[in-house]
Amino acid sequence: MSNNIAIAIDGPAGAGKSTIARLVAERKGYIYVDTGAMYRAMALYFIEQGIGADEQERIASVVPDVEVTITYEDGEQIVWLGGRNVNGLIRTEEVGKMASASSGSIAVRRKLVELQQALARKESVVMDGRDIGTCVLPDADVKVYLTADSRVRARRRYEELKKKGQDCDLDVIEKDIIDRDYQDMHREISPLRQAEDAVLLDSSHMTIEEVAQAIIGLCDEARRE
Repeated sequence: MSNNIAIAIDGPAGAGKSTIARLVAERKGYIYVDTGAMYRAMALYFIEQGIGADEQERIASVVPDVEVTITYEDGEQIVWLGGRNVNGLIRTEEVGKMASASSGSIAVRRKLVELQQALARKESVVMDGRDIGTCVLPDADVKVYLTADSRVRARRRYEELKKKGQDCDLDVIEKDIIDRDYQDMHREISPLRQAEDAVLLDSSHMTIEEVAQAIIGLCDEARRE
């Protein structure tokens, strides 16, 4: 029987999922599965094969040939594409645009879910997203639905942008977040929703440390069981 543990963290935009997932993974010594980086690695493969973002049939035809995985070495996340470290290649604007365009492909999504599930069978993982507990890892040992009031999420984003010296409007940011929530919850494929067996965590009045400790507590409880 495997001693691996899988932690699924779902929730709306701006709830702090990635920050919390990385922190929990670091504290527990698990692998944080950066699903966005996996989409970028696949996008890089399409670019290298000379496939355009609008060539959906060609994208679908080569998807079975793509192998993407993630490891951690000396605390650094390494994204592997066919056995090649592509960390230095996947953060360009060109790759980002291709990842955005190709992520809508059902074939791409199915392949990456398959790869993510395979990774979870081999390693203890923390994965965050919109449908991890409902679709990607339905049998996860720990499921958390992390949310926060839209105003709180907007203020967090506002402060992030201000620190970067960008002009922004809190009300506009909040409207964008509310609109994004609606789109995520009403999309046709894998809509955002709380899994029936997920623990609801509202981080509106919690610190990052408090949220992380709450999830670590759930992990420790799952280990004992």
